[in-house]
Amino acid sequence: MNQNDEKYWIALKSIDGVGNVGFKNLIDAFGNPGNVFNASFHALMVVPGIGRKTAGNIKDFTAWQKSEEELELIKKHGAHIITYQDPHYPKYLLNIYDYPVFLYVKGLLKEDDINIAVVGSRLASTYGKFSTERLCRELVLNGITVVSGLARGIDSAAHRGALAGGGRTIAVLGCGLDIVYPSENEKIYREIIAHGAVITEYPFGTPPNAPNFPARNRIISGISLGVVVVEANEKSGSLITARMAMEQGREVFAVPGSIDSAGSRGTHKLIKEGAKLIENVYDILDEILPQVDIGSKEHSSKAHIVKRNSREEKKTQEQPFIEKLTEIENSIVNVISSKAENVDGIISATGLKSQDVLNILLTLELRGIIKQLPGKMFIRKE
Repeated sequence: MNQNDEKYWIALKSIDGVGNVGFKNLIDAFGNPGNVFNASFHALMVVPGIGRKTAGNIKDFTAWQKSEEELELIKKHGAHIITYQDPHYPKYLLNIYDYPVFLYVKGLLKEDDINIAVVGSRLASTYGKFSTERLCRELVLNGITVVSGLARGIDSAAHRGALAGGGRTIAVLGCGLDIVYPSENEKIYREIIAHGAVITEYPFGTPPNAPNFPARNRIISGISLGVVVVEANEKSGSLITARMAMEQGREVFAVPGSIDSAGSRGTHKLIKEGAKLIENVYDILDEILPQVDIGSKEHSSKAHIVKRNSREEKKTQEQPFIEKLTEIENSIVNVISSKAENVDGIISATGLKSQDVLNILLTLELRGIIKQLPGKMFIRKE
């Protein structure tokens, strides 16, 4: 699509009263946004969802300079837009009611991505962040693309785990692509663009206002085959994402936590309401992979590879192997060699940064050197 066509898409979307559903009805009636601006007032008015007022707004539109400026910003920031007619537009997103008519994208969306969303509390515990990083690393090692919202806490851990596993991850923003929110995630933001994509439906310059995030959440669940909630209190925004996923017919998974933790109340409530309790990555893969669209050659081929790799990876993980440990890895293993120890105890005993301990614990667990026990405890495998 050339820039002149993009100008009409951006302009039409900016008109008060059009919205995503009205936009699609206009395209169905007139073929493309350029034709919409050339249509008569009467022809516009009778389109479902438009009416007299919105038709008048379309005919009175004069803000072409603003649309041109938006195109310049897209170019300046190395971004592009993908409309719902583009083959690279996330195919599962088309199945929800109010899908965006186009997305702003930095990075690369792939047609064969098999997406799983992983979300949770911004005020995540050490256990929650560790569990999330481990789970997301295992997901990408099995060919899954991890989707999250770049927020503090669980979302950031989800992206970090995917990147640590060398896989793809997609961040869905509740603001314009030129705003990194929260600002401390700028490094992760850049890494996601290099190993996946950052996407939004909001124009450049849109601040991260509170009402944007529930709307953002429908995209997180909409582009995914399932949503995993790791930690959430009873009023968490992650529960909104889970509810939307249920309404969209997506699978909902929840990671159980301590009954004494406020961050477990939301996830435990989801489990009571029918979300699938997960203990490892295979609880997700076994549920999701049979649903991959077999009508798509790209998806069916990748699903076959993922299933094969999943079986092989499971066998490997069931047979622990020992490699030479680094000095730091040894210091952690020594803490838990005699008895089970929790994460906070390991951090205190080693004097290492919490994030370094989490990363090393994840690596040691994946290598089969240690294992995690209930209650956030870790022990050396015999």
